[in-house]
Amino acid sequence: MKLAWILWLSHVLPQPAADSLCLSTTVYLEARDQSVLGQQAVAEVALRRRDSGLWGQNLCQVVTARKQFAPTILSPQTRLSNIQAWTEAVGVALESERNWALPRDQRKLVVPGASHFAAHAIANPAWSSAFQVATIGDHTFYKVQSLRPKRG
Repeated sequence: MKLAWILWLSHVLPQPAADSLCLSTTVYLEARDQSVLGQQAVAEVALRRRDSGLWGQNLCQVVTARKQFAPTILSPQTRLSNIQAWTEAVGVALESERNWALPRDQRKLVVPGASHFAAHAIANPAWSSAFQVATIGDHTFYKVQSLRPKRG
């Protein structure tokens, strides 16, 4: 399946299904070759950003914010063809959403406070001198800014 089709589908699905699809796609594109822990860390960054409201009000808006995550960096013609990796990414995304729905003090955090990450084999962003929370696989997770949940 092509990324363009998935992004189109995310616009017609109801919430929360659309957000689960967007998060699954991001975990697949960003971390399909990483450990489950690395995939959970990517999902956690997206969920933390969603809660802040700085990149959008839902996960689809967050992961498609301009040049923030793979869905807007890669070609829309990119194929998601590894079925095993897709299945794992969906599982990680759904479990991450369940974990994030828990009260804050009950959540299992993989990269506490991380607001950004980079795979240094392909990118060296200007903010990579920020506080390093963790390195998992070939991704380094950073606390570039303090993100607080938006006030409801």
